[in-house]
Amino acid sequence: MLKSIKTSVVALILVSSAVIAHAQKKIAEGTITYGLAYKLTEEQKAAMGGQEPPAELKVKFNNGLTKIEMEQGPALIGIVSDNNERTGLLLIDVPVAQKQFAVKQTKADIEKAMGAIPKYSDFKATGEKQTIGGFSAEKYSYKDDKGAMLELWATKDVELPNVGSQNYFPGLAAFPVKYTLVQRGVETTTTLKSVVEGKVGAISKEVPTGYEVVTMEDLAKMQGGGE
Repeated sequence: MLKSIKTSVVALILVSSAVIAHAQKKIAEGTITYGLAYKLTEEQKAAMGGQEPPAELKVKFNNGLTKIEMEQGPALIGIVSDNNERTGLLLIDVPVAQKQFAVKQTKADIEKAMGAIPKYSDFKATGEKQTIGGFSAEKYSYKDDKGAMLELWATKDVELPNVGSQNYFPGLAAFPVKYTLVQRGVETTTTLKSVVEGKVGAISKEVPTGYEVVTMEDLAKMQGGGE
């Protein structure tokens, strides 16, 4: 029934969304748009069964809550994150099958996902600049916890002190606007497209009526055990 909904993609997005937008202290309500580019191995492409992961994410935020909505195959997917309590909720609606599922993400789940991300340090501005997402950005070099040298782009033109992407890069002292991370074995480059302040409406973290609460493992079993 859920063969066309790849939990590998869903899990990847859950990890990303858990920390991707957290902009409530300076901008109370609005939408952040990110572009996503993936470097997939042939094995990863085969595991996705021909599906393409999303090339863009729109993240709505309102007073500590964020929500991402997307389509994947026959399913409508919603990802709600409570950035104050560090919990999340995945909603999957499959109209053709008349099925609706909800997966709750606990604080421990989020911490486990974050714990798999390398620790970065030694951030140094290079002086090289360009405009990204409408902001003047500068290239920074930094190291991972294995000593490898890496690069990212960040800006000081916008102050979003609680934006979650900064949790990836503590000590950067700037807002990351383009960076590459490897999560669940998938290399993804995230690029800020825009930050727009404006009303997005209330975001609920409650499981809607009619949704069956399941686990990620349950979803994998529905797919025949594949992730």
